[in-house]
Order: sequence, then structure tokens, then C-alpha cells
Amino acid sequence: MVTRGTTVLKARALPNFVETKFVKEVTVRALGYIKAGFPLHFRGPSGTGKTTLALHLASIIDRPVVMIHGDEEFTTSDLVGGEQGYRSRRVVDNFIHSVMKAEEDVQKSWVDNRLTVAVEHGLILIYDEFTRSRPEANNVLLSILQEKMMGLPSARGGGDYLKVHPDFIAIFTSNPEEYAGVHRSQDALRDRMITMDLDYFDRETEIAITKAKSDLSYNDAAKIVDIVRDLRVSEECEFRPTIRGCIMIAKSLSTLGGLVSAKNKIFREICQDILASETSRIGSSINQVKVKNLVKVLIDKHC
Repeated sequence: MVTRGTTVLKARALPNFVETKFVKEVTVRALGYIKAGFPLHFRGPSGTGKTTLALHLASIIDRPVVMIHGDEEFTTSDLVGGEQGYRSRRVVDNFIHSVMKAEEDVQKSWVDNRLTVAVEHGLILIYDEFTRSRPEANNVLLSILQEKMMGLPSARGGGDYLKVHPDFIAIFTSNPEEYAGVHRSQDALRDRMITMDLDYFDRETEIAITKAKSDLSYNDAAKIVDIVRDLRVSEECEFRPTIRGCIMIAKSLSTLGGLVSAKNKIFREICQDILASETSRIGSSINQVKVKNLVKVLIDKHC
């Protein structure tokens, strides 16, 4: 579906989505906040399922979705819209053979961007990692979320304000402020939304997700998850490993033909490669060796 130059996504149930008791409880609360009329904000570390949960909610609500991914280079016009290109019209009058008259009219063409499309048509807006956009670019959201009015440039035509459609829903996601490339959001904006802080999934959910994303048995998935969870709570990592690490290990095993066993060389190498890289930004040799040695210990412990 395309509306005024913006592609609108069809909300569908996500393949292999795992809904454990933990996930269901979060989903029920989130749907309750949306039903009460509040914008929703999932905040948490990378790998805690924020975007996946946002898309899952959209599939349950079953309405078209517009997605925006936060970007440092965004300005307000990237959200609202702007004048893009020109439209020209030329009329030639040669009614009298010896006389030619020509008129040319050139107009700038306005194109709505995704925020305006969602507000006007009552769509679900998923603004993923919205704090990666600069705060001034997001100022337009303040009146949308509180007063249910959207200010528009006069160049658009049709009035200076757009009333927010009653079916409009806004879901935001963000990483903690200490993450690289993340801006501190305005207090006024955060005050207009309900924030649900997401942490890492519980053990059963992580096992279920790892199993669903691979061909591994429950027991094999549990061994990988336990290695990652023990590494996560250790003091040796610059960054704590996430469920993505479990999925990467599980899928790589299928490709490279390894087995979840302490005696399997391929398995040990996969775990060391993936977990050492996931837990370090700078990749220093000292940190790499430290993490790899700990991974070896954890493999022997759980496998």
C-alpha cells in the first residue's frame, strides 16, 4: 500500500514468534496502555526484543504500519514532508498562424513524509530507535501526542494544522542513553508516553527463541543459553551478550555442521568467535583473550 509517496506496511503475525508467559505479560500490559490512548515506548538494551514486540503489537491490532528508523541526519521535514521537485505546465497558443503565445507555470511539489501520513490516515507509527534522531527533529511530536494536533508548513497548503486521526497509534523504541549515537530525549516528550523498560528475557524465553530460530533440540538450545547467560552476568565483558548471540551460535552450528558438545572443536570455535566479538567494541587482544578463556570454561561447565 502506498499513500502520497509513502509505503505503508501490512501488519502480519511474525514467523516463529515465541510467546512465553513472560512475553504474554508484557504484551497484555502494552495493549492495555495503547487501548487507554497512550503512546507506548519500549526502552532497553540491544537484543531485548523491542522492535519485535512493537511489530507483534501491530499484528495483533491488525492495522497498517508506517515505520521510521531514527537517524542523526533527520530534520523535521524528514518526518513531516517537504517540497520535493517541481511541476511545470506550458501552454502554447498558435490560433493565429503568424502569432505564437506561450505561457509557462512552474510550481513546487509537496510530498508528505511518513509521520504526516500516519497522523492523517490513522495508521500505526513505529518509530524505531527514535533517540538516534536529534531532539529538535522530534519536537513536532509534542503537540501530536498531547494536543492531538500537528503543525504544518504553509507550503503544504490545506491549513496550518492537521487534526490527528482518532485511530492513530504511536509506538517508540530506544536504547539507553549511554549507547553510542543516542541522544538524550526531551523530558516533555518522554512525559507524553508510557515507557516500558525491557531487560533481557528470562531463561525459558531465551531457550524457546533459540530453539525456534534453529533446528536444535530443547536441551542443546538450553546449553547455549546457559553459556550466554553466565557470560552476561560475569564482570569480564564490555557489553553483555544478548539473545542474538544464542541465535547466531545455533544457526552457525547448522551451517558448519557442529554439535553442542564440549568435545566438538567447531562448537567451541563458534562460541568464542561470536561471543568475543559481541561483548567488545574495540576488539582489543587482551579483552578477546579474556572473554575466550571464560567461554572455554563455560562450555566445559554446561556441555
